[in-house]
Amino acid sequence: MLPVAGTIEVNDIHKRYGDTRAVDGVTFEVQAGEFFGILGPNGAGKTTTLEIIEGLREPDSGTVSVFGTSPWPRNKGLLTRMGVQLQASSFFERLTAREQIRMFASLYGVAAGRADEMLDTVGLTDKADSRTEKLSGGQMQRLSIACALVHDPELVFLDEPTAALDPQARRNLWDLLRKINDAGRTVVLTTHYMDEAEALCDRVAIMDRGQVLELGPPATLVRGLEAPTRISVESGALPMADAQAIQPSATVEDDGVSLTFATTEPGPVLAALADRDALHGLSVKAATLEDVFLNLTGREYRA
Repeated sequence: MLPVAGTIEVNDIHKRYGDTRAVDGVTFEVQAGEFFGILGPNGAGKTTTLEIIEGLREPDSGTVSVFGTSPWPRNKGLLTRMGVQLQASSFFERLTAREQIRMFASLYGVAAGRADEMLDTVGLTDKADSRTEKLSGGQMQRLSIACALVHDPELVFLDEPTAALDPQARRNLWDLLRKINDAGRTVVLTTHYMDEAEALCDRVAIMDRGQVLELGPPATLVRGLEAPTRISVESGALPMADAQAIQPSATVEDDGVSLTFATTEPGPVLAALADRDALHGLSVKAATLEDVFLNLTGREYRA
């Protein structure tokens, strides 16, 4: 596959449903070979944005270009170059995993042998003859991704692929997603799991209420937050007065379990604690992408 610069270009797209502005002026680009994340709380407009890029929905205004051409009206020339794993996938009842993949392969004129290879790619070889209703949630997601990849697309869309999976299944699926990207494919992922985006994505767009609030590499967004580092040791490791004297600009709290420093200059605090042999139970927590997310979108729960 030859790399294509500017694989996706989204320019000021809008989409309304009645009084609801699902997408309200979204603009970004995705480069060839990039692992790009679209993050946001429920109802942020992530899935609608993805569906517009995929050519499943028409924007009310604005433009989208995928490989230099518009995906809407439904562009058949793009179908073989894109793979789509939807937020919820439905498979034919009573078919085995092998039969499901072979059915998807036949839609693209792909040989059955290629379909069988995909079982190994996604780690489902031992489940080839299992009917899909017998698969676990993680196995179903792997099968869904295999069906999206069976025609060897250059660009892959993954809409919350690890939603509702247990932690082990999520981490296991992350390894597969890395392999998909390492093979040279461009990957666009929507998720509301910040640790997932931080672990996988080269860049992320944080969305809320139909708009992109921030865009950039996760590490850059975290650094821009300038949030304090929290350093915790066992409660009572130092008298409160001594702890406060280490760095007067730091915030110090002792809740009876941990003595915690909140500081933008963690180095001197750690050195002072080491000099005083007060590192028992040490925990250092820097800002994360979740802190950026909450700072931008707020902390209230939205169903």
